[in-house]
Amino acid sequence: MSRRKRRQREKKPGQAIQPGLEGGWYKPLTGNGIKRIHEAALAILERVGIEVMPSECREIFGAAGARVDEAQNRVYIPRGMVEDALATAQNEVFLAGREEKHDMILGGRRVYMGTGGAAVKVLDLESGRERESTLRDIADIGRLVDTLDNVHFYLRPVVARDIPIEHLDINSYYAALAGTTKHVTGNCFTVQSVRDVVEMAGMLAGGMEKLRERPFISFTNCWTVSPLRYATETVEVLTEIVRQEMPVFLSSAPQSGATSPAALAGTLAQIHAEELSGITYCQLVKPGTPVALGYVPSVSDLRTGNYIGGAPEFAMMHAAVAQLGQYVNLPVYNSSGLTESKLPDIQAGYEKGMTSLAAALAGSNYIHHSAGFLESMLTVAYEQYVIDDDINGSIMRMVRGIEVTDEMLSIDVIEQVCRGEGHYLGTAQSLALMHSEYYYPHTGDRQRRADWEANGGLDMRERARQKTRQILKMHHPQTIPPEVDAAIRERFTILLAGNDG
Repeated sequence: MSRRKRRQREKKPGQAIQPGLEGGWYKPLTGNGIKRIHEAALAILERVGIEVMPSECREIFGAAGARVDEAQNRVYIPRGMVEDALATAQNEVFLAGREEKHDMILGGRRVYMGTGGAAVKVLDLESGRERESTLRDIADIGRLVDTLDNVHFYLRPVVARDIPIEHLDINSYYAALAGTTKHVTGNCFTVQSVRDVVEMAGMLAGGMEKLRERPFISFTNCWTVSPLRYATETVEVLTEIVRQEMPVFLSSAPQSGATSPAALAGTLAQIHAEELSGITYCQLVKPGTPVALGYVPSVSDLRTGNYIGGAPEFAMMHAAVAQLGQYVNLPVYNSSGLTESKLPDIQAGYEKGMTSLAAALAGSNYIHHSAGFLESMLTVAYEQYVIDDDINGSIMRMVRGIEVTDEMLSIDVIEQVCRGEGHYLGTAQSLALMHSEYYYPHTGDRQRRADWEANGGLDMRERARQKTRQILKMHHPQTIPPEVDAAIRERFTILLAGNDG
């Protein structure tokens, strides 16, 4: 059994849910539909190609045998080159936590849900008013997420608007690592930033070999500008990530009706082509590099052209891309939990629940954006992370499904009760299954009205705000040892005060 297989945890007895449960129950695409989209994507790469400006990337494609039209700046990728890349790519990608209990193995239909995005605004926990996001928010949201069992990883959720851009990448990673021992994902804007972030993580790991053995950081890279165009400087960053042997998510985000066809199948064919081109390029740079397909298709409201995240079409496409990833047997990074609502309200709840449930039931592996977001990814709210953790818990219970065994069919228990020997609530089976068969919300309310009123009559948002305040007051993990912190601060310009998360 491989090292990664050994790391995969068995379901612990007595738990209703845990990270990495297998989905695959929801399938918006038929088997023939998946095949047709895949074939269309291959045809697009051969006939339409990718726009790639003069660069090392274009030279690598050309040297491998792709047809390069220098006059049109297009690279045409043959089917055989894609198939070779799929054969050498890792079918599973290991992402470590700083603590082993947070380890994840992406691939198959195993489901993990976490944060994501690059919001520029925060709903202040006390005033409820929006303000610009800060470096401290990255650390504080990390501390909050560190306590939430159903937010499995921490993808840097906001942009630190209060620090100079030249210090943004290293400080964003530092602040995230200072907040949580869960796996941390982020992005870098320059090649040097990639080198700096990897060096810092190596210092924290105790050496580069240990970091590569247990990669507790990873990168997202939006290397495409849809439709079918490579962003030269971002591809340079991607190339460096691959050469550093760090896990990377190839994030492509076409918007139906704007930067991809209004037809959902057409958007899926385009994004699949973009993703296949990306996996091919990464394998040309370094065969076997740990890469996940990063499908993030979105929807336009065709009446206005506005970006829409909380739509049923968004939900279906993010379930469909899980099927496409499973078809080529590669890990899938995608999205859920988005809403156009400006507050943690009813609209936010149903849109988040709908999109997250679809992605998870389809068996997506690394579902980012599943917690915290409002206002079409512009804003996060601290209390929304707590609410979404509760939503994710219910969703993971549905992902687990219903176990059917002789014991669970309960014939003897049914016979016992029907003969008048007690009632179901009092059986030994009910006591034994109380915590392993059922998920209990920590913030959602199940009290009787009289009890609810006696306890203050609070709605879910206010209960979440109270819980958030308590967590931020009490939870101060020491995630970076003082001696390592001192060395990091001596080597890099770290702007977050102290080392208290």
